[in-house]
Amino acid sequence: MTAAPLDLHEWLSFEDPDEARTWTFDVTFLLSRWTCIFGRGCRGVLPEDATHLSEGCCSHGAHFSDATDRERVEAVVATLEPDEWQHRAVGRRRGATVLESGGSWQTRLHDGACILLNRPGFPAGAGCALHVAAERRGLHHAETKPDVCWQLPLRRVDSTDELGHVTSTLREWKRRDWGEGGEDFAWWCTESDDAFVGDGTVLATMRREIELMCGDHVYELLLEALARRCASTTVLPHPAVRRRRASGRG
Repeated sequence: MTAAPLDLHEWLSFEDPDEARTWTFDVTFLLSRWTCIFGRGCRGVLPEDATHLSEGCCSHGAHFSDATDRERVEAVVATLEPDEWQHRAVGRRRGATVLESGGSWQTRLHDGACILLNRPGFPAGAGCALHVAAERRGLHHAETKPDVCWQLPLRRVDSTDELGHVTSTLREWKRRDWGEGGEDFAWWCTESDDAFVGDGTVLATMRREIELMCGDHVYELLLEALARRCASTTVLPHPAVRRRRASGRG
């Protein structure tokens, strides 16, 4: 008997009623209890355990998805106050974003991590200055942070076939999505049962992110499809949770 793949997931697909597009969702991840544990055991994305640094996935800075993404973030950066952004003086002098030699823009690195990352000991707390600003101003962090930052650990991938039909897949962010460096991470949160301790499902806790990435109407269609699916069958637990259960830890 062939053993099941270690990273086995279940998927749900349906056609978009308004355009030539098929939506495919990683329901194993969306119905999991993954949650961001930044500052609560997150080991970061460096080659060795970096819990003590409280950098999370900010060690390498953020690459912008396009010019609109960069311009939106730069506009927010211009409004940050000294008590919101630890490295404001450096950012004002040198700029918070930088054009790489390969032609892509990203947030500038300072002291080994994103210049917008407040370090432990800063009065506003460790974490993204843009996230601090969003909370203080009553905004969703998608309005202040780079696309990749507010979307993580969700990733939308679009592909178009030879007839022009688009398939849009929403899934968890994998190591491979970081490029070659992803394999060097000592730890990645969607692989670790440490992060599957949330009070609600990803589908519920990241509702606004999913709506922004796929559309409000698609989110409602997803809810309806999942309700029908879950009424007749139980969705496979996430691999990290299955490993935890197999080890007798829950």
